[in-house]
Amino acid sequence: MTGKWVFSSCRWLKWREQFFSLVYYYGVDEMKARVKWVEDATFLAESGSGHTLVMDGPPDHGGRNLGVRPMEMLLLGMGGCTAFDVMLILKKSRQSVTDCEVMLSADRADTEPKVFTRIHVHFIVTGQGLKEKQVARAVSLSAEKYCSASIMLGRAGVEISHDYEIHEAAGDE
Repeated sequence: MTGKWVFSSCRWLKWREQFFSLVYYYGVDEMKARVKWVEDATFLAESGSGHTLVMDGPPDHGGRNLGVRPMEMLLLGMGGCTAFDVMLILKKSRQSVTDCEVMLSADRADTEPKVFTRIHVHFIVTGQGLKEKQVARAVSLSAEKYCSASIMLGRAGVEISHDYEIHEAAGDE
């Protein structure tokens, strides 16, 4: 097994070098990613920005629970996208945010393809003297204008809802 990983890693690094030289040459308007099967239900995924992660299936589908599931990645990506937008908007509006957490819950279809049918996004924003109007505006702008991931999923028929709560930070945070 170790020899296999060393050999695969060498090929992976060589491919990565070729891949990113092409991305540099052709520009970054087109997003790229690579997913490589490792074994069973385990895959290595690499983003165009050079970050690698492990994806794996559940044990009942041949996986060993070594990484995140692909549909979980989709949900995490949406959460990261909208959190990024909200934080950027709140910083630009000079809100003193000390923490932002996004809790996502999703329902999937009962039959194949088991697509998302509903996603709820709940923001927990903590800061000093946060204005509710600014937090509401940030969440709304992300949902309706900026978050490519949630807008794409919404256009695909997923029912997406958002809400938020605001917590006052302690004076020493």
